[in-house]
Amino acid sequence: MKHSFRITLLLIGIFVLAQLAGLAVIAKYLDAAALQQGEIAWSALPFGFERPPVDESVSYWYILGAVLIGTVLALILIRLRAVRSWKLWFLLAVTLCLTIVLSTILTQWLALLLAFVLAFWKIYRPNVIIHNLTEILLYGGLAAIFVPILNIFSASVLLILIAVYDAIAVWHSKHMVHIAKFQSKSRVFAGVFLPYHGKMGTPKRGSGATTQIAVLGGGDIAFPLLFTGAVLKWLLSSHPLGEALFISLVITLCVTGSLAALLLLAKPKRFYPAMPFLAAGCFVGYGVLKLII
Repeated sequence: MKHSFRITLLLIGIFVLAQLAGLAVIAKYLDAAALQQGEIAWSALPFGFERPPVDESVSYWYILGAVLIGTVLALILIRLRAVRSWKLWFLLAVTLCLTIVLSTILTQWLALLLAFVLAFWKIYRPNVIIHNLTEILLYGGLAAIFVPILNIFSASVLLILIAVYDAIAVWHSKHMVHIAKFQSKSRVFAGVFLPYHGKMGTPKRGSGATTQIAVLGGGDIAFPLLFTGAVLKWLLSSHPLGEALFISLVITLCVTGSLAALLLLAKPKRFYPAMPFLAAGCFVGYGVLKLII
């Protein structure tokens, strides 16, 4: 087991909450009037922010390109040790995503204000609770942007490409490991971040335990959610919203099972690419879903 049983349960629990919160945000941005007419349309994002004008069948190239560009920028900032720029980048990204999420229950200006406060707190005055609370919420913002330009085919191709990229980045080039370590040192981490005391490693002075860190990357939360959102869109062509949401939870259940298996079977102090396992869980879930509907 990679972490203690309690920390493993916390990682899994936060992952599930992020998936459920993301699906709720997707549902909020669906146009209710259009659904009643048997059509799928999306409400506008706050402040006139536009979704990428990309065809669903090739949108995976757009998203993959954004991931690669973001990775290159991250590596440049790491090379320059530009922690301030790193934090500012995160501040803007987190504020945007949280604004999109909070606008489902608040006016856009109140949502922006609260989003900025939470993002600033998360990045410049970090603590475990605020960090992981915002992680639960913010991926719904990404889903509200990208799910409308995805279909099952493009979401599936995206999962496969990201899984291959993740495996290469962790096991071969190892640049994803360097990014994760830099994020941990700068205390600005994109993903679930849980420090805890363990018995492995060099003990802290006057103590028999060391501080260990359990992490789950942001992409490991976001990409399964995007796939589930694409399946939800497909289900809406033949099922009402509530029923479609319930059925889509089959994928959430299966991908959570694959995450649990990875965390339980993984060895401590080793880095693993989670996306190959999570992608497999998504595809198993889709297969199960096809059998039951």
